[in-house]
Amino acid sequence: MPAHFFAFLGGSALINLVTTALSVAVGWHIYEHSGNPMDLAIVGLMQIIPTFLFFFASGWIVDSFSRKTLLIVCAIAEALVMAGLAMVMMAETLNLGFVFGLLFCHGSIRAIYFPATQAIVPNLVPEALLPRAIALGSTVSNVAMTGGPVGAGVLISVLDRQAYAVLFVLLVIAALTYLLLPRLARMQIAPRDWSTIVGGITYVRTNSIVLGAIGIDLFIVMVGSVVTLLPVYAQDILEISPDALGLLRAMPAFGAVVAGVLLSSLPPMRNCGPRLFLALMVFSGSIILFALSTSFWLSVCALFVYGAADMISVNIRMTLVQTATPDHLRGRVSAVNSIFIASSNEIGDVRAGGAAAFFGPVATAVAGGVMAFGVVFAGYMAFPRLRNLDRLADAAPTELPQGGNQSARS
Repeated sequence: MPAHFFAFLGGSALINLVTTALSVAVGWHIYEHSGNPMDLAIVGLMQIIPTFLFFFASGWIVDSFSRKTLLIVCAIAEALVMAGLAMVMMAETLNLGFVFGLLFCHGSIRAIYFPATQAIVPNLVPEALLPRAIALGSTVSNVAMTGGPVGAGVLISVLDRQAYAVLFVLLVIAALTYLLLPRLARMQIAPRDWSTIVGGITYVRTNSIVLGAIGIDLFIVMVGSVVTLLPVYAQDILEISPDALGLLRAMPAFGAVVAGVLLSSLPPMRNCGPRLFLALMVFSGSIILFALSTSFWLSVCALFVYGAADMISVNIRMTLVQTATPDHLRGRVSAVNSIFIASSNEIGDVRAGGAAAFFGPVATAVAGGVMAFGVVFAGYMAFPRLRNLDRLADAAPTELPQGGNQSARS
């Protein structure tokens, strides 16, 4: 793996660490200040709304400018936002309006940063190493996002509101780390007409492999997510302590890390289509196993398998999306993917919580697993190119039927 790819991993890990730590720290301090749960909902909204609001523009930006430059600018902008949060938090009176405004800025930066990090990976590694690079990146991201809340808890207990100064320093280090990336040329695309801006949506709609990879991910997470039900299972079904709940919550990430390490060390995969659908079936089965379990350790094992199977399918799907997308469209396609991911996670949590209130957690989780099997079957029947795919490299990119999306190096 090229040395500069590890520089990319380091910067991305720091930013993921800071992002998850920020959510915990801001939530703690705002609730400590106001005692109003609605403020916590606003915290989440301020960070997710920009993803939907700016995804057309963010994809176009990622396909129009040097992706290395974008990562550096995003890291610096995040550091400035964090500096603002540090100053607001240290004031005698906490101004929630300023905090929410800064969180909206943070979400707006993330709307560009996320598709940029996805689109740049094929520019940093040879195509033969892309599956390993994506597996390694997903593994590092899982570790960072697991460590972020833990780090936030330590920082809050030791530094309280001065914790944001530490997060600021980490973001500065991330920006410096991105300076180590090789120089990447700016992409040249057609003028800012509507067909160019929506090129990502058009490409996803017309390429069955990309549509299948993104669409299956959207629906299987939407119907099968059980993470939001873990507190209910912990208290009402498994009757375990908060510490044991923490172990349950960590198992999907732990399973994903183990699977990611294995995937990053294996040679290029064959029979990718069949293995994708097999991983999705295992994922669906683990949901039903967890749903019916009344044993703590069986639930732990089910969630470990849940995370590992998800990592395998995510690795194949993400590699397919990058491999099957032309470089000059990767930013816009990644922006579409970010919308799908955000939608599936949010809708999945609402579905699980709302259904559990009416039908109970067990019936909700079992139904989620059954519907996940239904999504797998529907995807298998609807996307023959995807199910019959042998090597990831076989998913060659195609061009859009009309102009307005050509590129050249500068």
